[in-house]
Amino acid sequence: MPPPSKILYTVYALAASGDLATHVGATLRRVAIGFAFGSLAGTALGALTGYSKPLARLLDPTLQALRAIPSIAWVPLFILWFGIFEASKVALIAVGVFFPVYLGVYGAVVGVDRRIVEVGRVFRLSGFELIRLILLPAVLPDFILALRAGLGLGWMFVVAAEFMGASEGLGYLLVDGQQLGKPDQILAAILIFAVVGKATDSLLLIASAPFLRWRDTHASGI
Repeated sequence: MPPPSKILYTVYALAASGDLATHVGATLRRVAIGFAFGSLAGTALGALTGYSKPLARLLDPTLQALRAIPSIAWVPLFILWFGIFEASKVALIAVGVFFPVYLGVYGAVVGVDRRIVEVGRVFRLSGFELIRLILLPAVLPDFILALRAGLGLGWMFVVAAEFMGASEGLGYLLVDGQQLGKPDQILAAILIFAVVGKATDSLLLIASAPFLRWRDTHASGI
């Protein structure tokens, strides 16, 4: 194990040479694109299956079975379909993001209190007003939590994605450090993963905070 001073010096050397910005930028780009595709697909399918019981009976068992497949098992298939370039990497990250978002949205929609919906119908709200005033506020907290879980898995899946022949990215730094026997570079890459991953999670929380101001929870009073 290298001392912390050597790990920090490795981070500094990567930053000074410009390699850090290159690798972090490549990984961030892949996570952002994969997160966008995975969260959109997960939100759409989660909302549809949560709202429609026939669709839930048709799609949910298959999706739950696919969710149990390890991430590394998708790698040969995605390489066969998309090659070893960016498309396969983004697809793998999107798969990682999709399942927690789908599960969170599906559970949130199914878990909406029926009495709240009935109150909206008593007040003769239109379909759009019912969604905007009742369903969205009821689902939104769980949806934000699902996005955070999806983003976290996106960062985990990007490591497996960048093992697939990447020439830049934080995953590449891990592989390069392992092949060249540089434990300081490996630990520096892990540290950078932690910092950048936490930064993106914080940005997501900040972006979602205005939509959750209406909640009166124990945490909001602290």
